[in-house]
Amino acid sequence: MRRRLRIAVLLVLAALAFLVAPAIALAASGNEVGQNLGSLLRSTAGALYSGVVAIFSLGFLINRNFTALVIFFVAAIVVGWLVFAPNEVAEAAKAIAGRVLP
Repeated sequence: MRRRLRIAVLLVLAALAFLVAPAIALAASGNEVGQNLGSLLRSTAGALYSGVVAIFSLGFLINRNFTALVIFFVAAIVVGWLVFAPNEVAEAAKAIAGRVLP
């Protein structure tokens, strides 16, 4: 019984996701559907990531631990850069390697 309830909840959530953003997920034809769905998921993940970073930073602010807050922000920026901009990371690595290894 619990399994059926979980499946029903997942189906409702999936239907709601497609109802909320049908223009982005379903408007394209052919091969562009996957690209549009990927960009939708990327933007949603970016919003969730910034929300999690904001919630954790509030904990540092409430405790007035500013040093840890700055370290957390630097780590969050580096992780976000690595995850959400892999092409730019690859180009930066190639540029650094070109300077270091002539």
